[in-house]
Amino acid sequence: MTSHHGQHVDVGAYILGVLDPEDLEAFEQHLAGCAVCAAEIDELSGVAPLLAELAEAGPVAAPPSPQLLDRLVGEVSATRRRNRVRRLALVAAAAVLVVGGPLATLAATSGDTHTPPAATAQFAATDPGTGVSAQVGVEPKKWGSSISLSLSHVSGPKVCDLVAVSRTGERQTVTTWSVPPTGYGTEALQTTGGAALAPGDIDHFEVRTVDGNQLLVSVPAKAA
Repeated sequence: MTSHHGQHVDVGAYILGVLDPEDLEAFEQHLAGCAVCAAEIDELSGVAPLLAELAEAGPVAAPPSPQLLDRLVGEVSATRRRNRVRRLALVAAAAVLVVGGPLATLAATSGDTHTPPAATAQFAATDPGTGVSAQVGVEPKKWGSSISLSLSHVSGPKVCDLVAVSRTGERQTVTTWSVPPTGYGTEALQTTGGAALAPGDIDHFEVRTVDGNQLLVSVPAKAA
């Protein structure tokens, strides 16, 4: 038989829907005469729909202990009185404990709504003279731009670098690498680097040889 204190603890399990039939019946009998638990459940009336939506993402894992559930629900209840956004974040965090699958990657935030990461812009070009093909990815960062390069149809041996050229003519070396004697055919070289320039400040990219400063391919940093 669940104690009176234990039935108070069952508020968390009841809200999250993990009570077994026997405990559920006992708790509902207790709830009929307990103003404390009734007020707590009323306070958390928006939790169940949220959990139902989250549960669609994956199977339910083994439930956490009633003590942990009660603590989590208590935190949610107290936080709701201070800030609705923080309440929903805590509820989402509690749901991760009982819902498996893709929700393992859920990020529960306690401030403004989450801003999704900016997409990486892709630019490509092939030089008709050298035959070199390059694809450049540019992702904005607080410090400038994270840049990836895929390069193919380059003969070797040689040492090359990727240069970001700004709209005002400023030049910044992104990365440097060596091409083996066998060169790079259809199996492209993959390398990454960075520049202090913001993506919107970059006019184009140049792949050049370090010795002789030969331009192998120029890639405009704008949509075709």
